[in-house]
Amino acid sequence: MRVLPTPSDLEVATLGPCRYPSPYPADEPFVDDRERVIVSADMSEIETVLATGASLPSFERAGPRRSLFFEPSTLTCGILTCGGLCPGLNDVIRSLVLRLTYGYGVRRVLGFRYGYAGLSGAPPAETMALTPSMVEDIHEHGGTLLGSSRGAQDLGDMVATLERRGVGLLFVIGGDGGLRGASALSGEIARRGLSIGVIGVPKTIDNDLDWISRSFGLVTAVDTARTVVTTAHEEARGAWNGIGLVRLMGRHAGFIAAGATLASADVNFCLVPEVPFVLEGPGGFFERLEARLDEKHHAVVVVAEGAGQDLMGPTDALDASGNRKLGDVGVFLRDRMAAYFTARGKTVPIRYIDPSYTIRSMPTNAFDSQYCLVLGQHAVHAGLSGKTNMVVGYWNQRFTHLPIPLAVRAGRRLDPRGDVWRRVLETTGQPASMAARSEES
Repeated sequence: MRVLPTPSDLEVATLGPCRYPSPYPADEPFVDDRERVIVSADMSEIETVLATGASLPSFERAGPRRSLFFEPSTLTCGILTCGGLCPGLNDVIRSLVLRLTYGYGVRRVLGFRYGYAGLSGAPPAETMALTPSMVEDIHEHGGTLLGSSRGAQDLGDMVATLERRGVGLLFVIGGDGGLRGASALSGEIARRGLSIGVIGVPKTIDNDLDWISRSFGLVTAVDTARTVVTTAHEEARGAWNGIGLVRLMGRHAGFIAAGATLASADVNFCLVPEVPFVLEGPGGFFERLEARLDEKHHAVVVVAEGAGQDLMGPTDALDASGNRKLGDVGVFLRDRMAAYFTARGKTVPIRYIDPSYTIRSMPTNAFDSQYCLVLGQHAVHAGLSGKTNMVVGYWNQRFTHLPIPLAVRAGRRLDPRGDVWRRVLETTGQPASMAARSEES
């Protein structure tokens, strides 16, 4: 059974008491901090907690507050995007700017260019003044108006930039690394006794932030990946013993690979980081793949980028964000497949497709576009009310306030014993385990 967060884990930091009335109409359905979203929807977990006499763990519910910490007309806000590209970045930027300007009357919104580098003492590009007219149609395009980058910057430099530019509220659109940076920045701000809020919007195409059901861009990624899998299926069927091999994003979490597999229903093997496998030997992947080809004479394989890393050997190389660089499992599998079947005297055409950069740079589909709009709106509501060091979440069908340290404490992973993976196994027909076994077993 999973460990539920404690009340202290769920406590959202604030900059201080709220003294300014919201500009929203008096009959607006404001949200009070006492309105909560229960963390667990599992009756056994609920009963276990109640049996101890403790209160049920719950998130603050997101939404507009009746009173504000900041006076909107005198407030300067900043926005930055960091990490890899993801569908929806422009949607969130646009939502933030429009809600700040039209909803609260904020007159000055700055866009810091190329991630945290834009807050450094020597930024790579000038800061942008973001206005409604500037962001009017950016949601129709992929990428990010502001540019992005990976890697940390000096905390002192960044705080100095915020002070120099008079920024009282910073919105960070980022994933695990970007939000860790936001939390560190918030800590440095607090250490200096400054009243600058830091609000996160969950951008991770891998969907690997904890206690957030879905990060933006995931649905668009799965939607686009399904099209790629369909083409791989046709390529595989067009050749005798053809294999369509598709490599998708997912460093540590296989949600995109699993989602594309379920959406297409044409995949025969789905390989994800959470489920180890071996290539050769009884019960291994190649044995299963060969059996599939002998029976149907074509196969489709989807692999997440973080799968099978143990098969390629460790590497000490790090990327700009400090993450261990992964081996290219797609190329590795392609070459090992070819060698395996050649050694067995079989001609096996392999059609290898890696659509990662295409998917990352796509504009959002309708579902993600709506989701990004609401995430941006709730981020503005939270920031104006003085919340800080938090990210807007989505849990149990409600938008929530989630402390950043909790969101990044342990990455969210696909559960090999959960419903999603069970559906993948039922759809593909692959065995639950492709680990080698002895000949006698």
